[in-house]
Amino acid sequence: MNILHISDMHFGPRHWFGKSELLLEKLNSYPADIVLNTGDNTTDGLENEFEAAGSFLNSIECQNIVSIPGNHDKRNMRSADYFRQYIDDVDVIRPLNRDNCRKSNIFLDGNPNGIKEHFTDINFLKKITIDGESVLAVCLDTNTLYSDKGFVDAEMLRTLSHEIGKESYDRIILLNHHSILDTDSDPLFNSRIVVEFVRENNIEHVFCGHTHQLSLMRSTDLYHRHTFTQYKNGSLSSGNTPNDTNMFLYYKNFGTETMAIYVVRVVVEDGCLKFKEEVISAS
Repeated sequence: MNILHISDMHFGPRHWFGKSELLLEKLNSYPADIVLNTGDNTTDGLENEFEAAGSFLNSIECQNIVSIPGNHDKRNMRSADYFRQYIDDVDVIRPLNRDNCRKSNIFLDGNPNGIKEHFTDINFLKKITIDGESVLAVCLDTNTLYSDKGFVDAEMLRTLSHEIGKESYDRIILLNHHSILDTDSDPLFNSRIVVEFVRENNIEHVFCGHTHQLSLMRSTDLYHRHTFTQYKNGSLSSGNTPNDTNMFLYYKNFGTETMAIYVVRVVVEDGCLKFKEEVISAS
């Protein structure tokens, strides 16, 4: 099984200055069974930005694309509507008990004009079968409306665990935008409860973005005898970051002893798009 991992495209005024056609040609040269997109599809959560991001994602030649929102995508009260209209019309999981939710603006009360969806969190499960092996992608919304800092609602974690318990699968992975092992100036406030969620559901692989910095980390809880790996991607050619953070990741033979991680950096030099590939052994 091969996985292509992209993140932080930031379509909008801070998006990159290269040619999307050349980038898509390079992305499509990697034979991916699954594409994981870990958020910040837009710059300011505007409709035209979501539309552009959706068009780009639809041009990736893979039948199995899993996308989640990032903090930039939730700068607009219509973010949930736009995400489902242009990125993926997913079946959003709602909390078992709304009254237990403590996340700010997780519900938009009242009747603001033009809003179809008053529940702003986008948590969902997506099961994909590749060569007879089923992969359950758990998609956790770590983002808060109108804020760049992350927060996860404990009731939503309880709800997701409940839904995971109903599923049968061979392998389980987690996608969330904010890192749960390291941090930056806009961190995930309560990452500890997500780490507990990862352990309780025996998740061994976590994918994220947000910081625009590459980080491949493995965490081992000696007490609970649980280990998981976090794969944090840089930005996919965002114009507001240095060239060395513009990248995508490709995991060949994912989850096996022969897994190789391809770090493909995207550089614009003298108006030309160039790619610099580095291969890392995961063993």
